[in-house]
Amino acid sequence: MTKKEIVKVIAEKYDQSQVLVKDIVQETFNLIIETLVKEGRIELRKFGVFEVKLRKARRARNPKTNDPVTVGPKKVVTFQPGKDMEERARHAEKVVEPRKKGSHEDEDDEDDDLVAGADGEELQPVGAGAEVPTEDDVPSAAPSKPR
Repeated sequence: MTKKEIVKVIAEKYDQSQVLVKDIVQETFNLIIETLVKEGRIELRKFGVFEVKLRKARRARNPKTNDPVTVGPKKVVTFQPGKDMEERARHAEKVVEPRKKGSHEDEDDEDDDLVAGADGEELQPVGAGAEVPTEDDVPSAAPSKPR
């Protein structure tokens, strides 16, 4: 289900315009992201817990050249489902196959899964596995060097 479909279901259920519901849903997502950036954790009872955690530096290989590279530490968002979600998911009718890294099935969904950055300048992806930008991740005015 996409954000667009969620908006449509809620708008029909509460007899509200999709524009209004989309704004409310988007503001909810923005608030979750802002809370993660500022506090590092948000707990939504009966849903789950989102946390910002530090992934340790690691060794990897460049897939094109097969050369070893060091990947620095980075902050990632984790999600731990709540008990209700966990229990209901055990009885799910459908199970999706994991996507390959770099695969973007919903590329044609306009800006459905994008939110404005802290200053409203840049759009950031939202969803499971999406990284939450922190102050350290915000680019400076100076051009960055390629890795």
